[in-house]
Amino acid sequence: MQGTVATFDETSRTGDLLTDDGRRLDYSAEALADHVRLLRVGQRVFVETDPATHAVTRIAIWHDSPR
Repeated sequence: MQGTVATFDETSRTGDLLTDDGRRLDYSAEALADHVRLLRVGQRVFVETDPATHAVTRIAIWHDSPR
């Protein structure tokens, strides 16, 4: 799915985003893909979530090959 960065804390590398279907989701630093060093508020991202918990498991700036 895709979403838009709502907040990003540069120190902790955490924040929240708003998905295209209107859900606000928190994300941890561990969810950021290896290529993500910094996010900007308003930036579009690709988001993967755990199907059972809906927790953000990965945020990517572009859609690279699945792991």
